[in-house]
Amino acid sequence: MPNQKISSDRHNHMANAIRFLSMDAVQAAKSGHPGMPMGMADVATVLFSQFIKINPADPAWPDRDRFVLSAGHGSMLHYSLNHLLGYADMTTEQLRQFRQIGSITAGHPEYGLASGIETTTGPLGQGLATSVGMALAERMMSARFGASLVDHRTWVIVGDGCLQEGISHEAIDLAGHLRLGRLTVFWDDNSISIDGATDLSTSTNQLARFRAAGWHVQSVDGHDPDAIAAATEKALANSRPSLIACKTTIGFGAPTLAGSSKTHGAPLGDEEIAGARKALGWPHAPFVVPDDVRADWKQAAERSHDAYQEWQARYAQSRRARRFNEAIEGVHPQKLWRELKKLRQQFKTSQPKIATRQSSQQTLAVINAATSLTIAGSADLTGSNLTKTDDTKPISARQFKGRYVYYGIREHGMAAAMNGMALHGGVVPYGGTFLVFSDYARGAMRLSALMRQQVIYVMTHDSIGLGEDGPTHQPIEHLAMLRATPNLYVFRPADAVEVAEAWEAALSISDAPSVLSLSRQSTPTLRDESSSLNKTLMGGYVLRETDGRRDVTLIATGTEVALAGNAADQLAEKGMKAAVVSLPCWELFEQQDLAYRHKVLGRAPRLAIEAASSFGWDRYVSDPKGFIGMNSFGESAPAPDLYKHFGITVENIVETVQELTL
Repeated sequence: MPNQKISSDRHNHMANAIRFLSMDAVQAAKSGHPGMPMGMADVATVLFSQFIKINPADPAWPDRDRFVLSAGHGSMLHYSLNHLLGYADMTTEQLRQFRQIGSITAGHPEYGLASGIETTTGPLGQGLATSVGMALAERMMSARFGASLVDHRTWVIVGDGCLQEGISHEAIDLAGHLRLGRLTVFWDDNSISIDGATDLSTSTNQLARFRAAGWHVQSVDGHDPDAIAAATEKALANSRPSLIACKTTIGFGAPTLAGSSKTHGAPLGDEEIAGARKALGWPHAPFVVPDDVRADWKQAAERSHDAYQEWQARYAQSRRARRFNEAIEGVHPQKLWRELKKLRQQFKTSQPKIATRQSSQQTLAVINAATSLTIAGSADLTGSNLTKTDDTKPISARQFKGRYVYYGIREHGMAAAMNGMALHGGVVPYGGTFLVFSDYARGAMRLSALMRQQVIYVMTHDSIGLGEDGPTHQPIEHLAMLRATPNLYVFRPADAVEVAEAWEAALSISDAPSVLSLSRQSTPTLRDESSSLNKTLMGGYVLRETDGRRDVTLIATGTEVALAGNAADQLAEKGMKAAVVSLPCWELFEQQDLAYRHKVLGRAPRLAIEAASSFGWDRYVSDPKGFIGMNSFGESAPAPDLYKHFGITVENIVETVQELTL
């Protein structure tokens, strides 16, 4: 796949096609960001005409290079490229429908809407951090299946905003530490932000920052195609991740607005676009690209044809092809499901009284031994989250055959990297931190849900039950926040059996992320039935039914389910019939039919118990008195004292039930 240098005239016409498609689409939509596509058109043209390995006719080719537009506001750069390269779905009509309802040309690139969009970007810095996960997944998959099947690169375009976001530091640091040499980042160094020149708010030496993190660093004129190509060649030859700072003019070609923040986020206007057409020698009508320019872009699209055919031949002959394909498709061995079923029965028999984070580790030992797809990790809390097992050896810059990533204290970077791994394919990532630090990971977690990616978040120390570390570490509002996120499954298991069931559910839900909210404190095993039915997959179920009509239904999650059971015993002594409902996953429960949900919840008065905010519980309990939990931050004290202090006790449950049923 030799690089095919093109003449300066041909390059200029190819780059101008990007510029004018971008200008025209933003003008038609009456909104958008034309400045960045105009400024980075030269860089993009060099990359796609000389270096990147793709096949628009097969956008899902596993060994394609990945391209990430981290500066997602410049989405018309991406859409123009995809249109010119011949992605079948990116028609001229789609460009005309930029930012309109029902189109695939959303305001920011969205994974799953259009072919060739590797990840959703727009929240600045996310694309950069996600690309680190893609590059890491490539190295891990190559170590496992060999370079004959996995040998590609990750290319990223970032802007000044991406590098100002805090997540950029986490991503840059991790990539440099792991020496992800197949990651190349082009920085659109135009010195402009929405408010004006970047020196209004920053004086950071970005080149020095990247060097300090172990990156190979270069700086070039972003409008000199030969310099861009030469720098890219040097990046390819270096074993470290590379930053190429491209000094550009935002809105390049605009006669009066080039170099101005006014080109960042608004249409240029008919008069300015007409002036740009004259200045750049582009006499064509809006959305028109001449045949000779289209032919050059077609040639760029076909650059990798030989590489694609050679890979297909190697794949057809490879003894690893079947396992590779199963990994890409996320197919776990049947042994996994058998072993999890066996583990659930073992828990029912042995009846352990342990923290759910501990039963999670025991479950993970079974999972990681049965499937090689899982990639584990933790944000510097391995010994607390209990995410590591014997089968997950550490990954390092010199050893990518492992399955455990020490992410360091980088919760946000960890979540974004796991998104990148999941998007790359071939692995199922899970990573741990404390539930309270979902605040730090939130931006990337939201994108997990938006992109429908199978990323599993192991979030321990899930309540005031963590005790003495106090309110800074005690999650209160976090379950409500996570449950409010569309397409995110939140599991708060009550015991070891539900933990095993929750893991089975999370591994079987391939089109959404999951959160496992796990306890620090011990809790008894509550189930001993012989049935192999995974009740957590129903989202909620009756743990204890009454003999005859219910007087009250106690609904709880996590460690509070055991409290509900003990309260039911005391209520029985007082002649009251209390059913106990475990509700480990609201999202799955809401997917059950209405008859099932009515049967579980019953007609009797209801009392919910959860050591967290009451927000959201009103869908299950109507009486304002029907919730026992938290309505403030926690405090620093031993867990039993805190539960007593905040009234999350058997005694208070019994008293509250008596008030509700008067």
